[in-house]
Amino acid sequence: MKLKNVFQRKETKYLLTTTQFHSFIEELKKQMQIDDYGLHTILSLYFDTADDRFITNSMNKPRYKEKFRVRSYGVPTDSSLVFLEIKKKVNGIVYKRRLPLTYSEYLKWLQTKDFPSENHEQIQQEVDWLFRKNPDLSPKTLIIYERMSLFGKTDPDFRVTFDQHIRFRQTNLDLAITGEENLVAPELGVLMEVKALGAYPLWFVELLNAYQLRKGSFSKYAETYKRHLFIQTKEENQHVI
Repeated sequence: MKLKNVFQRKETKYLLTTTQFHSFIEELKKQMQIDDYGLHTILSLYFDTADDRFITNSMNKPRYKEKFRVRSYGVPTDSSLVFLEIKKKVNGIVYKRRLPLTYSEYLKWLQTKDFPSENHEQIQQEVDWLFRKNPDLSPKTLIIYERMSLFGKTDPDFRVTFDQHIRFRQTNLDLAITGEENLVAPELGVLMEVKALGAYPLWFVELLNAYQLRKGSFSKYAETYKRHLFIQTKEENQHVI
């Protein structure tokens, strides 16, 4: 199956209890199908500037914002694919462009910023430009969680994901290592994200109403920063002063 590396869609989040999740997903399976990954681990390594400019700008909810991360579907080995991702949000629409590399290629790129080939020249140029604009952009926070993804049986572009056990660490940012993380929000049940460019199917709207689910707000990186990293950064700055 050919990898898709360019995405355009709206992404809307909802917060569910664990009890709601188990019941809700059974209803979804009548209209949707779980993707080939099943329940899988996602590792997202977020890059930011020395002054955390990307995340602080994002938290101000501007009409335009962007982020850069490296994502792995499962703990990678040298030959596993990981994705360098530029994710932008403009007036509520998310645009994502990603560049696949093997994990060993990514480790070399991390040191040299040289790409092994020109198979994705346009996206490579966009990554290069982002790092030229932000020369101090570097790995800052690793966020790991378990995900279940479903796609519509009649409309594969309509997708719903469920994320659980969202955790983070800010040291030892090797994607090949897990087990040293802390929960971002211990009280959180399940984070549901709906990805669609057009209107929701009527059956899905009815299902949201039946479960009384309303749009929520939970950015994994923003919540990690607000709850854990901002306080730490503030204390470090005070100590320097």
